[in-house]
Amino acid sequence: MRIGLVPSENADSALVARIEDALSEETTTTDESARTVLGANPTVVIAIGESAVTDLVRADVSVPVLPVDAGTGLESMPAENVESAIETLLSGDWTTTERPLLSASVDGKHVANALFDATLVTSEPARISEYAVKADGESVAQFRADAVVTATPAGSRGYSRNAGGPVVQPGSGVVSVVPVAPFAIHVDNWVLGGPVTLSVERDEDAVVLLADDREVCPVEPHKPVELAFDGVISVPAVSSQRSFFEP
Repeated sequence: MRIGLVPSENADSALVARIEDALSEETTTTDESARTVLGANPTVVIAIGESAVTDLVRADVSVPVLPVDAGTGLESMPAENVESAIETLLSGDWTTTERPLLSASVDGKHVANALFDATLVTSEPARISEYAVKADGESVAQFRADAVVTATPAGSRGYSRNAGGPVVQPGSGVVSVVPVAPFAIHVDNWVLGGPVTLSVERDEDAVVLLADDREVCPVEPHKPVELAFDGVISVPAVSSQRSFFEP
């Protein structure tokens, strides 16, 4: 078995060393570049930190990924339990669970995949725009806000929750759509089946699409941004992982 290790840029060097010590040097590839690690054809990849996981998604990872200290949305492994997790990986006695990916298309062209969320936001801080939301072609709402975020169940534990959105149970097959700092007292958020389509309704301030933690592209007014589940990331199911509903 070959195991890849992708630490995030700010990963604890002591944790990286602990993981490498628990693995065989002959069968381990460590690099901050997700593509470099995947190029070594690993059986499974250990990703330290949320950004390492999203880097792997952008690199089209097709092997299981064990998240370490990457938050509760992926039921990641706490650093203090990583040696026992590696022991389980090396034994081969584990199964996987799947977390869906959001495919984002702008005006019919695929532009990104997102594990946690996709967001429309003005490119200049402290500016608002007007957004529209449709679900399966049906109009849901139109509102003015700083941004609008569409989150997978994994992402519903993160940014969208901080913006007042609900936590969505894994496996539910739905997304949450949450206006960020809406310019009104009473604005709903929604739990929707896909596909969800967002659009910018006013030609005022420039708006960009973010997929997870990266800017993808500008979005012109009235150009549809379609978000639909397409593809998955597999996560090894090993003992001592965080509970999804853990505070």
